[in-house]
Amino acid sequence: MADPGDLLRIERRGHAAWVVLDNPPANGVTPEMHAALARVFPRLDADPEVRVIVVTGAGEEGFCAAGDIRRIEAGLDDHARWAASVAEARAIVLGMLDCDTPVVGRINGHAIGFGATLALLCDITVAREDIRIGDTHVRVGLVAGDGGALIWPLLVGLNRAKQYLLTGRLLTGREAADIGLVNIAVPASRLDDEVAHWTGLLARGSPGAVTGTKRALNMVLRQQATALIDAHLGLETLTRHGDDHRAAIRALAAGQKPDFGGDG
Repeated sequence: MADPGDLLRIERRGHAAWVVLDNPPANGVTPEMHAALARVFPRLDADPEVRVIVVTGAGEEGFCAAGDIRRIEAGLDDHARWAASVAEARAIVLGMLDCDTPVVGRINGHAIGFGATLALLCDITVAREDIRIGDTHVRVGLVAGDGGALIWPLLVGLNRAKQYLLTGRLLTGREAADIGLVNIAVPASRLDDEVAHWTGLLARGSPGAVTGTKRALNMVLRQQATALIDAHLGLETLTRHGDDHRAAIRALAAGQKPDFGGDG
């Protein structure tokens, strides 16, 4: 089951629905995939046969990492597309938090930028210990407004969130588990067994008890997200139209490192 052309596959495996980002090698988000992600969680949450959702990337290199820099550069002046992507980002964040069905993140490869947010909004996150994860918005002159500034402080505390979001520093899966950013980090050879363990536990639980408990746990987070997400996306939009972001994207497209004028 899939939406044609959006590079997002939905696979049914018993009572589990797997959401697979399929844009190898890094599974970077395309506009079509972004739009599909805005729709998929409410749709699966409404299916009584689905007791658990697994989010992962195809292949072994990327969970969801770098996008197509040439596509991003070409769309710098496409303000209509940006407005649509802002609405979709809001729908993705709120859709995942409103989804009562538990979501397992199978972080099989690098999760960077929006990919990190997608991973961290999952309820139980199982990562390969050698992958890299981080929110790199600031590295391209953007505010981390599409969920990063919301979820990181709640997972690792405000000070650690500032440490990583203000610098765009990446962590390994093992480092992320050590600070509580992800739940579990395992060698690549154990990833599928660990995901199967947690997926099985959730699928075998009482559906009403599991979904109701998740709803209770998410109430404060959902309230915060509803109150803050528009402001966060607005701050990101301000930087998206700024000179630093444009210069950073053009530098990366030319194979150069962005320079924001600092001496470091």
